[in-house]
Amino acid sequence: MKKINSRTAWALALLALTACDNSEEKIQMPEEGVLQVEAVYPTATRATETAFESGDVIGLYATEYADEVAAPLQISGNWANNIATTYDGTNWTPGKKIYWSDYTMDVYGYYPYMKPTSINEHIWSVQLDQSTEETENSLSGYEASDFLWAKAEGVSQADGVATLQFAHRCSKLVIKLVKGSDYTGVFPTESELYIHNVVPTATIDFTTGAVTKYIYGEETTIKAKRVDDETFEAIIVPQRVETRRPFIEFIANGVSFLYEDTFHFKAGKQHTLNLTINANPDQVRVEIGGDIEDW
Repeated sequence: MKKINSRTAWALALLALTACDNSEEKIQMPEEGVLQVEAVYPTATRATETAFESGDVIGLYATEYADEVAAPLQISGNWANNIATTYDGTNWTPGKKIYWSDYTMDVYGYYPYMKPTSINEHIWSVQLDQSTEETENSLSGYEASDFLWAKAEGVSQADGVATLQFAHRCSKLVIKLVKGSDYTGVFPTESELYIHNVVPTATIDFTTGAVTKYIYGEETTIKAKRVDDETFEAIIVPQRVETRRPFIEFIANGVSFLYEDTFHFKAGKQHTLNLTINANPDQVRVEIGGDIEDW
Protein backbone atom coordinates (compact mmCIF):
# COMPACT_ATOMS: atom_id res chain seq x y z
CA MET A 1 0.00 0.00 0.00
CA LYS A 2 1.34 3.45 -0.91
CA LYS A 3 1.81 6.02 1.84
CA ILE A 4 -0.44 9.08 1.43
CA ASN A 5 1.08 12.40 2.43
CA SER A 6 -0.89 15.26 3.99
CA ARG A 7 -1.26 17.20 0.73
CA THR A 8 -2.66 14.13 -1.06
CA ALA A 9 -5.02 13.38 1.82
CA TRP A 10 -6.31 16.98 1.73
CA ALA A 11 -6.93 16.73 -2.03
CA LEU A 12 -8.79 13.44 -1.64
CA ALA A 13 -10.95 14.87 1.13
CA LEU A 14 -11.81 17.86 -1.03
CA LEU A 15 -12.66 15.55 -3.93
CA ALA A 16 -14.92 13.43 -1.71
CA LEU A 17 -16.66 16.54 -0.39
CA THR A 18 -17.22 17.79 -3.94
CA ALA A 19 -18.58 14.42 -5.02
CA CYS A 20 -20.93 14.43 -2.05
CA ASP A 21 -22.17 17.91 -2.93
CA ASN A 22 -22.72 16.87 -6.55
CA SER A 23 -24.66 13.74 -5.53
CA GLU A 24 -26.92 15.79 -3.31
CA GLU A 25 -27.66 18.11 -6.20
CA LYS A 26 -28.83 15.11 -8.27
CA ILE A 27 -31.40 13.96 -5.74
CA GLN A 28 -34.83 14.57 -7.26
CA MET A 29 -37.32 15.57 -4.60
CA PRO A 30 -40.98 15.07 -5.57
CA GLU A 31 -42.53 18.35 -6.65
CA GLU A 32 -45.61 19.22 -4.65
CA GLY A 33 -48.80 18.40 -6.49
CA VAL A 34 -47.05 16.49 -9.30
CA LEU A 35 -48.13 12.88 -9.82
CA GLN A 36 -45.33 10.36 -9.22
CA VAL A 37 -45.40 6.95 -10.92
CA GLU A 38 -43.89 3.64 -9.87
CA ALA A 39 -43.90 1.09 -12.70
CA VAL A 40 -43.53 -2.54 -11.63
CA TYR A 41 -42.48 -5.05 -14.27
CA PRO A 42 -44.34 -8.39 -14.46
CA THR A 43 -43.00 -10.59 -11.68
CA ALA A 44 -42.43 -13.71 -13.78
CA THR A 45 -40.04 -12.87 -16.61
CA ARG A 46 -39.14 -10.19 -19.08
CA ALA A 47 -37.75 -9.88 -22.58
CA THR A 48 -34.36 -9.18 -20.96
CA GLU A 49 -35.18 -11.28 -17.85
CA THR A 50 -34.58 -8.36 -15.46
CA ALA A 51 -36.74 -5.26 -15.05
CA PHE A 52 -37.44 -1.98 -16.76
CA GLU A 53 -34.20 -0.54 -18.13
CA SER A 54 -32.87 2.96 -18.44
CA GLY A 55 -34.29 4.55 -21.58
CA ASP A 56 -37.56 2.57 -21.56
CA VAL A 57 -40.62 4.68 -22.36
CA ILE A 58 -44.18 3.99 -21.21
CA GLY A 59 -47.37 5.82 -22.13
CA LEU A 60 -49.58 7.26 -19.38
CA TYR A 61 -53.25 8.20 -19.33
CA ALA A 62 -55.16 9.55 -16.33
CA THR A 63 -58.86 10.12 -15.72
CA GLU A 64 -60.60 11.64 -12.71
CA TYR A 65 -63.73 10.71 -10.80
CA ALA A 66 -66.83 12.89 -10.61
CA ASP A 67 -69.38 12.15 -7.88
CA GLU A 68 -67.44 8.94 -7.15
CA VAL A 69 -67.91 7.77 -10.73
CA ALA A 70 -64.83 7.15 -12.88
CA ALA A 71 -64.70 9.08 -16.12
CA PRO A 72 -64.34 6.79 -19.17
CA LEU A 73 -60.94 6.67 -20.83
CA GLN A 74 -61.00 8.43 -24.20
CA ILE A 75 -58.55 9.03 -27.02
CA SER A 76 -58.30 12.67 -25.85
CA GLY A 77 -59.87 14.97 -23.28
CA ASN A 78 -58.63 12.93 -20.29
CA TRP A 79 -56.85 14.40 -17.28
CA ALA A 80 -53.63 13.17 -18.95
CA ASN A 81 -53.40 12.02 -22.56
CA ASN A 82 -50.75 9.49 -23.60
CA ILE A 83 -47.84 11.18 -21.86
CA ALA A 84 -44.49 9.63 -22.86
CA THR A 85 -42.70 8.82 -19.61
CA THR A 86 -39.03 7.81 -19.60
CA TYR A 87 -37.11 5.70 -17.10
CA ASP A 88 -33.57 6.80 -16.17
CA GLY A 89 -32.77 3.73 -14.10
CA THR A 90 -34.22 5.25 -10.91
CA ASN A 91 -37.13 7.57 -11.70
CA TRP A 92 -39.87 7.86 -14.31
CA THR A 93 -39.99 11.32 -15.87
CA PRO A 94 -43.02 12.33 -17.96
CA GLY A 95 -42.49 14.50 -21.00
CA LYS A 96 -45.17 16.76 -19.54
CA LYS A 97 -45.91 17.13 -15.83
CA ILE A 98 -49.08 15.44 -14.63
CA TYR A 99 -50.62 17.09 -11.58
CA TRP A 100 -52.86 15.37 -9.11
CA SER A 101 -56.55 16.19 -9.43
CA ASP A 102 -58.55 17.29 -6.39
CA TYR A 103 -60.58 14.15 -7.03
CA THR A 104 -59.77 10.44 -7.13
CA MET A 105 -58.06 9.28 -10.32
CA ASP A 106 -57.45 6.22 -12.46
CA VAL A 107 -53.98 6.02 -14.02
CA TYR A 108 -53.31 3.77 -17.03
CA GLY A 109 -49.91 2.73 -18.32
CA TYR A 110 -48.70 0.66 -21.26
CA TYR A 111 -45.42 -0.34 -22.94
CA PRO A 112 -43.86 0.10 -25.44
CA TYR A 113 -44.88 3.68 -26.18
CA MET A 114 -46.94 4.30 -29.31
CA LYS A 115 -49.44 6.80 -30.68
CA PRO A 116 -52.89 5.19 -30.47
CA THR A 117 -55.47 6.05 -33.11
CA SER A 118 -58.30 4.49 -31.08
CA ILE A 119 -58.68 3.93 -27.35
CA ASN A 120 -60.68 0.70 -27.80
CA GLU A 121 -59.55 -0.72 -31.15
CA HIS A 122 -56.04 0.48 -31.89
CA ILE A 123 -54.49 -1.71 -34.59
CA TRP A 124 -51.03 -3.00 -33.65
CA SER A 125 -48.75 -5.87 -34.69
CA VAL A 126 -46.00 -7.98 -33.18
CA GLN A 127 -42.76 -7.98 -35.16
CA LEU A 128 -42.37 -10.56 -37.92
CA ASP A 129 -38.63 -10.85 -37.23
CA GLN A 130 -38.18 -11.11 -33.48
CA SER A 131 -34.53 -12.07 -33.83
CA THR A 132 -33.39 -8.51 -34.59
CA GLU A 133 -31.14 -6.87 -32.01
CA GLU A 134 -31.77 -3.65 -30.11
CA THR A 135 -30.18 -0.53 -31.57
CA GLU A 136 -29.62 2.97 -30.25
CA ASN A 137 -32.87 4.12 -31.82
CA SER A 138 -35.09 1.04 -31.69
CA LEU A 139 -36.09 -1.89 -29.51
CA SER A 140 -35.23 -5.44 -30.45
CA GLY A 141 -37.85 -7.23 -32.52
CA TYR A 142 -38.77 -9.38 -29.53
CA GLU A 143 -39.16 -6.56 -27.00
CA ALA A 144 -41.10 -4.37 -29.43
CA SER A 145 -43.63 -7.23 -29.55
CA ASP A 146 -44.03 -7.50 -25.77
CA PHE A 147 -47.11 -5.37 -25.04
CA LEU A 148 -47.57 -4.58 -21.33
CA TRP A 149 -50.49 -2.88 -19.61
CA ALA A 150 -51.33 -1.66 -16.12
CA LYS A 151 -53.95 0.34 -14.24
CA ALA A 152 -53.82 2.08 -10.86
CA GLU A 153 -57.46 2.46 -9.86
CA GLY A 154 -58.90 4.99 -7.44
CA VAL A 155 -55.66 6.73 -6.45
CA SER A 156 -55.29 10.21 -4.99
CA GLN A 157 -52.60 12.61 -3.88
CA ALA A 158 -52.88 11.16 -0.36
CA ASP A 159 -51.40 7.93 -1.76
CA GLY A 160 -48.25 9.81 -2.73
CA VAL A 161 -47.58 7.66 -5.79
CA ALA A 162 -49.53 5.78 -8.46
CA THR A 163 -48.18 2.22 -8.57
CA LEU A 164 -48.63 0.48 -11.92
CA GLN A 165 -48.29 -3.32 -11.79
CA PHE A 166 -47.69 -4.26 -15.42
CA ALA A 167 -48.75 -7.53 -17.02
CA HIS A 168 -47.99 -9.25 -20.34
CA ARG A 169 -50.98 -9.14 -22.65
CA CYS A 170 -49.76 -11.34 -25.49
CA SER A 171 -48.77 -15.00 -25.52
CA LYS A 172 -45.19 -16.29 -25.26
CA LEU A 173 -44.02 -19.42 -27.06
CA VAL A 174 -40.83 -21.15 -25.91
CA ILE A 175 -39.41 -23.86 -28.15
CA LYS A 176 -36.80 -26.22 -26.67
CA LEU A 177 -34.92 -28.39 -29.13
CA VAL A 178 -34.41 -32.01 -28.10
CA LYS A 179 -32.12 -34.43 -29.93
CA GLY A 180 -33.81 -37.58 -31.11
CA SER A 181 -32.16 -40.98 -30.65
CA ASP A 182 -30.51 -40.84 -34.07
CA TYR A 183 -29.56 -37.14 -34.17
CA THR A 184 -25.80 -36.73 -33.81
CA GLY A 185 -23.65 -33.67 -33.20
CA VAL A 186 -24.83 -30.28 -31.99
CA PHE A 187 -27.45 -27.91 -33.31
CA PRO A 188 -25.66 -25.36 -35.53
CA THR A 189 -25.43 -21.78 -34.30
CA GLU A 190 -26.80 -20.56 -37.64
CA SER A 191 -30.05 -22.48 -37.21
CA GLU A 192 -33.38 -20.65 -37.38
CA LEU A 193 -36.89 -21.29 -36.17
CA TYR A 194 -40.17 -20.01 -37.62
CA ILE A 195 -43.80 -19.97 -36.46
CA HIS A 196 -46.12 -20.36 -39.46
CA ASN A 197 -49.76 -19.51 -40.12
CA VAL A 198 -50.34 -17.04 -37.31
CA VAL A 199 -51.94 -13.59 -37.45
CA PRO A 200 -49.47 -10.96 -36.17
CA THR A 201 -52.01 -8.13 -36.06
CA ALA A 202 -54.27 -7.28 -33.13
CA THR A 203 -56.56 -4.61 -31.77
CA ILE A 204 -55.69 -3.13 -28.37
CA ASP A 205 -58.24 -1.88 -25.88
CA PHE A 206 -56.34 0.52 -23.63
CA THR A 207 -59.18 0.62 -21.10
CA THR A 208 -58.71 -3.07 -20.25
CA GLY A 209 -55.38 -3.96 -21.83
CA ALA A 210 -57.07 -6.65 -23.95
CA VAL A 211 -55.16 -7.73 -27.07
CA THR A 212 -57.48 -9.37 -29.61
CA LYS A 213 -56.61 -10.93 -32.96
CA TYR A 214 -57.54 -8.54 -35.75
CA ILE A 215 -60.44 -10.10 -37.63
CA TYR A 216 -59.08 -8.88 -40.97
CA GLY A 217 -55.48 -9.85 -40.22
CA GLU A 218 -53.68 -12.15 -42.62
CA GLU A 219 -51.79 -15.24 -41.53
CA THR A 220 -48.05 -15.09 -41.98
CA THR A 221 -44.73 -16.32 -40.53
CA ILE A 222 -42.83 -15.06 -37.48
CA LYS A 223 -39.11 -15.63 -37.03
CA ALA A 224 -38.35 -16.53 -33.41
CA LYS A 225 -35.58 -15.07 -31.24
CA ARG A 226 -32.68 -17.40 -30.53
CA VAL A 227 -31.94 -17.58 -26.79
CA ASP A 228 -29.22 -20.24 -26.93
CA ASP A 229 -28.27 -23.25 -29.07
CA GLU A 230 -31.34 -25.18 -28.00
CA THR A 231 -33.96 -22.55 -27.14
CA PHE A 232 -36.05 -20.13 -29.19
CA GLU A 233 -38.76 -17.69 -28.09
CA ALA A 234 -41.48 -15.72 -29.84
CA ILE A 235 -44.34 -13.46 -28.77
CA ILE A 236 -47.64 -14.22 -30.49
CA VAL A 237 -50.97 -12.40 -30.59
CA PRO A 238 -53.51 -14.49 -28.59
CA GLN A 239 -55.38 -16.72 -31.06
CA ARG A 240 -56.43 -20.24 -32.02
CA VAL A 241 -54.79 -22.07 -34.90
CA GLU A 242 -57.68 -24.47 -35.45
CA THR A 243 -56.81 -26.14 -38.75
CA ARG A 244 -53.89 -28.54 -38.79
CA ARG A 245 -51.24 -26.96 -41.00
CA PRO A 246 -47.48 -26.14 -41.00
CA PHE A 247 -46.81 -24.72 -37.53
CA ILE A 248 -43.16 -24.85 -36.44
CA GLU A 249 -40.18 -25.00 -38.79
CA PHE A 250 -36.61 -25.54 -37.64
CA ILE A 251 -33.89 -25.00 -40.27
CA ALA A 252 -30.37 -26.36 -39.67
CA ASN A 253 -27.58 -26.79 -42.20
CA GLY A 254 -30.00 -26.12 -45.02
CA VAL A 255 -32.36 -28.90 -43.87
CA SER A 256 -35.94 -28.01 -42.92
CA PHE A 257 -37.66 -29.84 -40.06
CA LEU A 258 -41.37 -29.01 -40.26
CA TYR A 259 -44.07 -29.81 -37.75
CA GLU A 260 -47.81 -29.48 -38.42
CA ASP A 261 -50.42 -29.00 -35.71
CA THR A 262 -53.20 -26.86 -34.22
CA PHE A 263 -52.61 -24.61 -31.21
CA HIS A 264 -54.25 -22.17 -28.80
CA PHE A 265 -52.14 -19.15 -27.83
CA LYS A 266 -53.55 -17.80 -24.56
CA ALA A 267 -53.17 -14.19 -23.41
CA GLY A 268 -50.68 -13.67 -20.60
CA LYS A 269 -49.47 -17.28 -20.75
CA GLN A 270 -46.14 -18.89 -21.58
CA HIS A 271 -46.39 -22.08 -23.63
CA THR A 272 -43.33 -24.34 -23.60
CA LEU A 273 -42.93 -26.95 -26.34
CA ASN A 274 -40.24 -29.59 -26.70
CA LEU A 275 -39.38 -30.09 -30.37
CA THR A 276 -37.69 -33.46 -30.92
CA ILE A 277 -35.36 -33.42 -33.92
CA ASN A 278 -34.35 -36.69 -35.57
CA ALA A 279 -31.96 -37.34 -38.44
CA ASN A 280 -34.96 -37.84 -40.70
CA PRO A 281 -36.74 -34.47 -41.21
CA ASP A 282 -40.04 -36.34 -41.59
CA GLN A 283 -39.83 -37.66 -38.02
CA VAL A 284 -40.27 -34.42 -36.05
CA ARG A 285 -42.52 -34.47 -33.02
CA VAL A 286 -43.61 -31.96 -30.40
CA GLU A 287 -44.40 -32.50 -26.74
CA ILE A 288 -45.80 -30.02 -24.22
CA GLY A 289 -42.96 -29.33 -21.79
CA GLY A 290 -44.21 -28.50 -18.31
CA ASP A 291 -47.35 -26.54 -17.51
CA ILE A 292 -48.84 -23.61 -19.33
CA GLU A 293 -47.80 -20.92 -16.88
CA ASP A 294 -48.41 -17.27 -16.17
CA TRP A 295 -45.94 -15.05 -17.90
